[in-house]
Amino acid sequence: MNTDFDIVVIGSGPGGYVAAIRSAQLGFRTAIVEKYLVLGGTCTNVGCIPSKAMLDSTENYEVIQHKVGKQGIEVGNVHLNFGGLVERNRHVVKQNTEGLNYLMKKNKIQVLSGTGSFVNNTTITVKNSNGEEKQVSSQYFIIATGSKPSTIPGVEIDKQRIITSTEALYLKEQPESMVIIGGGIIGVELASVYHRIGTKVTIVEYGDSLIPTMDRELGKELNKLLTRSGIKVLLSSKVKEATTDGQSVTVRYTDANNAAQEVLAPYCLVAVGRRPYTTGLGLENTQVKLDEKGRVVVNEQLQTGEPNIYALGDVIHGPMLAHKAEDEGVAVADTIAGKPHHINYLRIPGVVYTWPEVAGVGYTEEQLQEQKIEYRKGKFPFLASGRARASDDIDGFVKVLSDPKYGEILGVHIIGARAADLIAQAVLAMQFELTAHELGKISYAHPTFSETLKDAYLIASGRGAINI
Repeated sequence: MNTDFDIVVIGSGPGGYVAAIRSAQLGFRTAIVEKYLVLGGTCTNVGCIPSKAMLDSTENYEVIQHKVGKQGIEVGNVHLNFGGLVERNRHVVKQNTEGLNYLMKKNKIQVLSGTGSFVNNTTITVKNSNGEEKQVSSQYFIIATGSKPSTIPGVEIDKQRIITSTEALYLKEQPESMVIIGGGIIGVELASVYHRIGTKVTIVEYGDSLIPTMDRELGKELNKLLTRSGIKVLLSSKVKEATTDGQSVTVRYTDANNAAQEVLAPYCLVAVGRRPYTTGLGLENTQVKLDEKGRVVVNEQLQTGEPNIYALGDVIHGPMLAHKAEDEGVAVADTIAGKPHHINYLRIPGVVYTWPEVAGVGYTEEQLQEQKIEYRKGKFPFLASGRARASDDIDGFVKVLSDPKYGEILGVHIIGARAADLIAQAVLAMQFELTAHELGKISYAHPTFSETLKDAYLIASGRGAINI
């Protein structure tokens, strides 16, 4: 087939750029279409990267303010430069986008600037910011257009006072107070950021638990720790509307007792989830279909209704995670090249970058109970860890869920210091079907946070922990 390219990827977020790089590595003539002036999508520019930079900066500030004094370190006249904190975000993002530009050149991937729209299943029109259009043909296409923040009825985002996570990462002023609608991952992370620097934060969550997609014990523990730190958490509270007069926002809601309440703040952050972004893709000119939630419908090989058009990441079903999209990017390129590639979605970890961090992989305890799957639980507190006591990071626990007959790891859930890094071992264990007994027998360096996993594995194996 005589086309301009072998593979064209639409969207340059983690799924898109990884798909493009892997395609080029496999020898395909590859192009990537991006409507913005920089590569990287939401994750690099207004999501994962700048939010983690802000979390790290504010964690350092809080450590200096509240922790180092206990360790014999006296610090005076500590001052927060909010503008400098936001500017660091921009610097970190710039480093990452420059890195992506380098990778595109290194792998000889052509970058097409503009919005891609299907003419048919082999041709798209790319329209740039000047209104100039050109048609591009390809044997295969990969849709990786990601997602956008959602809202709820009665709450209209104006990006000035009623904002999304995008605006929250680049505010021009530090708010005295902030209301956050939604207690999911984005909500609790940004609540942590602003609370640490002195903003009075209130989280209004519709459900009866924070981070409701994760194991319930994690949400319960996180709620306790955030509340103890001074964040106000309102669970089982339904937001009716949010209105602004240009200077402040009034959020009206019904509380757990169904009583009408309201809270006032200069800013309201809407963090109720994200929706797939398919606007302007011209899917009506193809056999690509959307489901009831606006997601592109794909099969197990991530093919759409057009066999030569694939889709991945936030625009399809599954958790909206950068690393999930990256795995799918490799999988699609490998599939097109005839290389079998299977993703086990149960083994994709979820992480919350509060402090302490939260991470989980595999079945939650609630899922095992609902599916009537027998399990053994091993739970070990960070309080009993020598490493945790040495660094004054004693909050949280590790919970291991294992099969009682064979010892297979069914799920691992952590809230505690360095949980985001510790969870990788659990993913490895599940991927290669190691047992709780085997994981409890191997040597762990002492003192380390990873030893909390060892004791939890020992309990889950039925042997019993050493340190409690």
